[in-house]
Amino acid sequence: MAQVVADRRDVDFVLHEQLKVENLSHYEQFSDFNKKTVDMVVSEARNLAIKELLPLLKEGDEEGCTFNNGTVTVPKGFHKAYDLFREGGWIAMSDDPEWGGQGMPSTVALAANNYFNGSNYPFMLHIILAHGAGKLIEKFGTDKQKELFLKKMYSGEWGGSMLLTEPEAGSDVGALTTKAVKNSDGTYSITGNKIFISSGETDLVPNIIHPVLARIEGAPAGTAGISLFLVPKIWVNDDGTFGDVNDIVCTGIEEKMGIHGSPTCSMALGSKSICRGTLLGQENKGMSAMFVMMNEARLHVGMQGFSCASASYLNALNYARERIQGKSINAKDKNAPGVPIIQHPEVRRMLLTMKSYSEAMRSLLFYTGLMEDMVNISAKSEDKARYKGLIDVLIPVAKGYVTDRAFEMCSLGVEVFGGYGFTTEYPQEQLLRDCKITQIFEGTNGIQAMDLLGRKLGLNNGQSFMDLLDEVQKIIDSAREISSLKDFADRLEFNVERLKEVAQNLIEKIKSGDLSNAFSNAHPFLDVTGDTLMAWMLLWRAVVATEKLQNRPNNKDISFYEGQIKSTQFFINTVLPVSLGKMSVIMSGDTAVVDILEDSFGSR
Repeated sequence: MAQVVADRRDVDFVLHEQLKVENLSHYEQFSDFNKKTVDMVVSEARNLAIKELLPLLKEGDEEGCTFNNGTVTVPKGFHKAYDLFREGGWIAMSDDPEWGGQGMPSTVALAANNYFNGSNYPFMLHIILAHGAGKLIEKFGTDKQKELFLKKMYSGEWGGSMLLTEPEAGSDVGALTTKAVKNSDGTYSITGNKIFISSGETDLVPNIIHPVLARIEGAPAGTAGISLFLVPKIWVNDDGTFGDVNDIVCTGIEEKMGIHGSPTCSMALGSKSICRGTLLGQENKGMSAMFVMMNEARLHVGMQGFSCASASYLNALNYARERIQGKSINAKDKNAPGVPIIQHPEVRRMLLTMKSYSEAMRSLLFYTGLMEDMVNISAKSEDKARYKGLIDVLIPVAKGYVTDRAFEMCSLGVEVFGGYGFTTEYPQEQLLRDCKITQIFEGTNGIQAMDLLGRKLGLNNGQSFMDLLDEVQKIIDSAREISSLKDFADRLEFNVERLKEVAQNLIEKIKSGDLSNAFSNAHPFLDVTGDTLMAWMLLWRAVVATEKLQNRPNNKDISFYEGQIKSTQFFINTVLPVSLGKMSVIMSGDTAVVDILEDSFGSR
């Protein structure tokens, strides 16, 4: 059967040959996850994804979600899939078994999520929000909150959401107006309105537990005065039984360009009666609690975007191998037969572009998961801090850069199909539509760029960024020992050194107070950082592949390993030169973005 969601050979390559994830089984925490177990997990995830979730992708898009008087109905096929997902224990893959999790490495869970999201990520949006809400309870909840909610959320018996965004505040969360007033019993009465809430209401589950950001009466303005509350759709009594229905109501769902199987809700709290919640964590510490969870959420969004691109690439590849159109460009005979379009240079260029990005993005995302696993197994605090720093620097790239490139890859996926790509007969146009929101979820990619430049570049006095580049240098040094890869290593090293210069230039601008000019280059800086890390991952792949080829692999693996080297050659020789050009633009300090008058953008 043709690969249609994720290339299993490539998934296995990253897990076992590049990252050697089975080495985690040497540690007590992951002792059950040897290679055999890891392969079984991935196989089961693949089977569920292809047999159950993928057939619902188009159905869910066409059927969509419906809203009726506060009730949201999801595509009917989602109910069976949700039940199967629950039965398999897939919601809390990497979480503590004490609360119903499977305790597997994050790296392995990401491999499973590659299949789940590639097959139907609108469906997966129902899952990830429940898990994220549960994680907040696990991290910040009282013993009572954990007892009441956590197992039911991690098992999928109850759902969850995240109520952050408000109509007037948008990305400026500190401007929220939702209020919380303390009651005599220690609960809070909450009033306000929230928008763009994924799975804020759904008929998949009987109860939904909503983490809600609100300001306690009298708290400071801005983010310093925001607290986090747990607001159940149906109140849960201390003995676990249901109480009254809470006044948290869906007032409508958005009509969107994509992810039609996921309801995006407007929510009203306390508009007609009483909406009760309990404090989650400490007063006025709501934003810091949310930031603890932001890495996981943003990494998952990166996986969502990448999974669309991965599926789009495989669809395009399969189509290009089968679609007969036009003679070979080298044909001498005017009556020569038509050939599969994969033989045409322009189609090959698009496919190789998609291939190289898809492979590099998979490696980067899985690597970020591995760093999370290293945080969990490291005994020394300094090691934990180093791995945590690497994650913090990687996240804006894993979310921002990856979803930017993923959308471009989905666009190429439409292009390979030609006119058919623009029709609903094939999945390419839906993948493109669904992918777009990943550039906006969890902070737009402009915000990710600002995070990289404004926070992560200077994290730990710049040490975390340099630690990441040190990891890149290790692969460069390994590649330089292989004669066939030396030129690639030299080119990447030149790119890294130039990136350091660009980073220092932007740091100096920020220190001098030239913030507007510095941050007008934030997104270009995200791009060139991402380009460098993509090349790193591809060169690492090429090192592994070259070593495997030297050991005379079986015939079926030869083309795979040679393909890894060609992806590296293509990316380093065609993308990195463009990246160097972008770095020169940043260094030039052009001020047009800052200087142009507002009225010069056009008449009002």
